[in-house]
Amino acid sequence: MDKEQQELYENARKRLRQKKTVYFHFVLLVMGSLFMFIANIYLEFGAPNHWYIWAITVWVFLFVLHFIKVFITDRFMNKDWEREQIQQLVEKQQNKIDTLKSKASND
Repeated sequence: MDKEQQELYENARKRLRQKKTVYFHFVLLVMGSLFMFIANIYLEFGAPNHWYIWAITVWVFLFVLHFIKVFITDRFMNKDWEREQIQQLVEKQQNKIDTLKSKASND
C-alpha cells in the first residue's frame, strides 16, 4: 500500500472512530436520561424539584456540540482542507517575498 492509500485508510479509520463515539454518546445520553428520570421520580432520589431536567438539558447541549464537531466541522475541515489552506498561505507568502524582491531590485 502506498503512502497516499495509507493516509486515506487512516483518515477513514479516524472518521469511523469519531462517528462511533457520537453513536455511543447518544446511547449513553438516552440511558443516562432514563436512569435520572427513574431515580428522581420512582426512587425519590433528590428533591422533588425535577433536577434531572437541568442535567439532561446540559447533557443534550453537550451532545449537540459533539454532533456538530463530528458531522459538520470535521467533515469540511479535513486533511484536504488543511492542505488547501497551507498551499494558499505558502503561495501568499511566496508572492510577498517576490514583491519585496522586485521592489528591492528596482531601488
